[in-house]
Amino acid sequence: MTSPGEEFAQLEPESAGGGVPDAFQRLWTPHRMAYINAGADANRGSGCPFCAAPGKSDADGLIVHRGEHAFVLLNLFPYNSGHLLVCPYRHVGLYDEATSEETAEIAYLTQVAMRVLRETSRCDGFNIGMNQGEVAGAGVEEHLHQHIVPRWKSDANFFPIIGRTKALPQLLGEVREAIAGAWPA
Repeated sequence: MTSPGEEFAQLEPESAGGGVPDAFQRLWTPHRMAYINAGADANRGSGCPFCAAPGKSDADGLIVHRGEHAFVLLNLFPYNSGHLLVCPYRHVGLYDEATSEETAEIAYLTQVAMRVLRETSRCDGFNIGMNQGEVAGAGVEEHLHQHIVPRWKSDANFFPIIGRTKALPQLLGEVREAIAGAWPA
């Protein structure tokens, strides 16, 4: 009988050019390449993925709601299942450059998103925030976006801390359908 670590080690033997085995176990998630490549393609040529998303179908753009000045979409690279972003349609980089109409709708859509996420995912809390500028951790610094990350009491584990890996129990399309279906008309 082999341990889980031994089973993983057997998937990448040293003879396959993997080098000397180390103490780390691997969680192989090749299906994620579809999302990684889609994200790279979205950023290539068009410039801004948040400007490109509204021109796509809701399913292709991962959009769960379209408002007048802002829209809500799933994060292509989520921290947790249901990780949403609220973006103005207008290409603006900083919160203090947004209009009062944009900031009001971003705030309103954030409140609605919290209610919808509590209903669809039964989360216990949220991380909500904006990273302004590259130095603050903004992945797409040129287009304002607010993160809404659902959290559960049981979601803290060793994967992100030790293994720099997130285990996501649902596919993005499934999450988008559940959230969009629960969004108030």
